[in-house]
Amino acid sequence: MASRWEKLGYALGDAASGGTVWKVMSVAFPLFFTNVFGLTFTDAAMLMLVARMFDVVTDPLMGSIADRTQSRWGTYRPWLIFGSIPLGLVFALLLYTPEQGPVGKRIYAYALYLLMMAVYTMVNVPYGAMLGVMTDNNDEKNQFSSYRMVGAYAMSFVTLAAFPYLQRAVGGSDQRQYAAVGAVFGLTACLMTLACGLMTKERLKPVRAEKFQMRQFVDLLPGRPWIFLTLIALCTNFFNGFRFAAAGYMMEYCLGREITVSGLIINYTVLMAFGEVTCMIFGGLSPRFTRIVGSKRMAFVWSSVICVVSSMAFFFIPAWPESISLIVLTVIVTSVGIGLYSPVLWSLYADVSDYATQKNGTSCTGLIFSSGTMAQKLGGAISGSLIALLLALAGATMVSDEFGNTVIDPASVTDSVRTMVWALFSLFPAAIALAMGLLAYYFPIKK
Repeated sequence: MASRWEKLGYALGDAASGGTVWKVMSVAFPLFFTNVFGLTFTDAAMLMLVARMFDVVTDPLMGSIADRTQSRWGTYRPWLIFGSIPLGLVFALLLYTPEQGPVGKRIYAYALYLLMMAVYTMVNVPYGAMLGVMTDNNDEKNQFSSYRMVGAYAMSFVTLAAFPYLQRAVGGSDQRQYAAVGAVFGLTACLMTLACGLMTKERLKPVRAEKFQMRQFVDLLPGRPWIFLTLIALCTNFFNGFRFAAAGYMMEYCLGREITVSGLIINYTVLMAFGEVTCMIFGGLSPRFTRIVGSKRMAFVWSSVICVVSSMAFFFIPAWPESISLIVLTVIVTSVGIGLYSPVLWSLYADVSDYATQKNGTSCTGLIFSSGTMAQKLGGAISGSLIALLLALAGATMVSDEFGNTVIDPASVTDSVRTMVWALFSLFPAAIALAMGLLAYYFPIKK
């Protein structure tokens, strides 16, 4: 039996990658690249799409490499231990705005963003795959997944809630504020990733293939559980990607940059922080909820129903600052569903890994979990790119300010742009959650 200390250590891994690095990339980057760094909508959209095509190659390749790693620290843990410093350093550099012209900034953004995706893959794919070798007990896998989600959401809350206060403490230009925030959160992510690698244990030895074979990739394709799970994961990440990428634009264009209620600053990061603390609570309750409804599959279905209904209801909330209490409440209700299904998703990856090992005779745990990381990146980037393109389609345009930076033209933010932003946070996610629930209902593994 794994100790509570080890489960806490495992939670620190996703607190670093999901709760810090990926959360800032999901919530702040779309707005940062256009409004602070100075990329156009088209440049920002292309940057994220190019990075995702890059991930299509690197994620499964990293999974296969991780499966074949042999060291004194185990199969997957060394990637966390030695990848912790690059993860924090590159993340910090990515939030720095160099004093260069448009071409220089574009090159810097592409180079650092691609490097960030590579380092994130190097750490997060082995981290996810560790679940398959830490225990062979199905209930304990659910517990590890639950700890993981609680850690991720707890740190997400800290990250998002602290964001505006760190910016205010640093002061100065937006570029200076984001650079300082990147340094603080980069160091935090580095230390938590290192702690995860040192505090966990690998108890099971994967049945390794003798050498790298393309057959491993081919073997996955006919497997119905893997196909269903990949589609479900894409839906969950599209759902979150649309909401998080749209949140900044929603506060900026529909509600005002920030709202102060009884001394509490509510900007786009704090708004989503309410959801993160809700996800943390209900992520901890997810194993109990799964036992109540009878299976992981049905836990996912009912969680999706919550997300569909609450997301649709959000669209009908009036888009003015006086609605902030109702807006926060609806975000919290939606996050109940997210918190309940998130631990289930990663537990299903362990089930699919076990299924594939039994069917094919060799372990491809890292390869299977890499598809989860790839789905996370695809969902976040494609949704972010679509948001940039849809806002441009709705009429938002870019202009140059007096310093030569590319910024959004305030005159182009019309009612059609505001309606599009509101729909991107509500109706688009509702449709995605509906598809997610239907796919979960027909998932082949009944555990």
